[in-house]
Amino acid sequence: MKLGKLLLGAAAASAGILVYGALVESWRLKAERRRLRLRGWPASLDGFRIAVLADLHLRDQYSVELARQAVRMALDENPDMVVLPGDIVGYWKVQSPELVGAALEDLLLMEGNVVACPGNHEYWLGEPDLLTPILETLNIKLLRNEAWHHAGITWVGVDSANMACDDAPLAMARAEDLGEHPKVVLWHEPDVVTRLPEGAAVMISGHSHGGQFRAPWGWPPMTTLNGKEYLEGYFPDAPTPLYVSRGVGTTGPPSRLFCPPEVSLLTILSADS
Repeated sequence: MKLGKLLLGAAAASAGILVYGALVESWRLKAERRRLRLRGWPASLDGFRIAVLADLHLRDQYSVELARQAVRMALDENPDMVVLPGDIVGYWKVQSPELVGAALEDLLLMEGNVVACPGNHEYWLGEPDLLTPILETLNIKLLRNEAWHHAGITWVGVDSANMACDDAPLAMARAEDLGEHPKVVLWHEPDVVTRLPEGAAVMISGHSHGGQFRAPWGWPPMTTLNGKEYLEGYFPDAPTPLYVSRGVGTTGPPSRLFCPPEVSLLTILSADS
């Protein structure tokens, strides 16, 4: 009887935490402002500002409204570029094009200064090709093991490692073909930074959600494949300098704990100046 009461109490407490995390913590969008000093970054691009909107996981009206808030927060910072490093959708369904359009339509104000790469969730019940016409309508460039020279920077997008669709050597070779410009890599899964060939100034990732559920002292009880070693924040001493966003949305239960969603606002500076 006593054990049953304990188990019932633990279940009730867990349910209460999930509800609190869904109604309160998952909505506490935080602007994470970081100044990244990068070796080899040209003085002519000192102060370049990148807004990161990772892991939107669009699947319902709840996630759309949260994403719209994140987009507005990013736009209020007047970034030079907005990047979406994967998991724009939570999974594909008939309504997905409408959900993505509603969530991201305000990015049309960036006038083409938006770039994205796929994450593993772009393969859930569909494939990243489904994103292409939607993002083209929104003037967002989708890169899959490709490179794009824009705004003085070569943007490199690597496809999802967890889905075994990545080809970082090919993507970096294509970047080299575009000339000597600073390279910013978008690759959804952060731990695979060890597999990125040399030559990038910085890599930007999401995927880990910062753990999504954390203990008050920061310990994450659960992590994900290729999102364990680099959980969140800036890692200047990674094989390539790496920034990992906690992301906007959620996976699994739409809840967070001691791990608020973030809009990352990165100001890039030259370490040589």
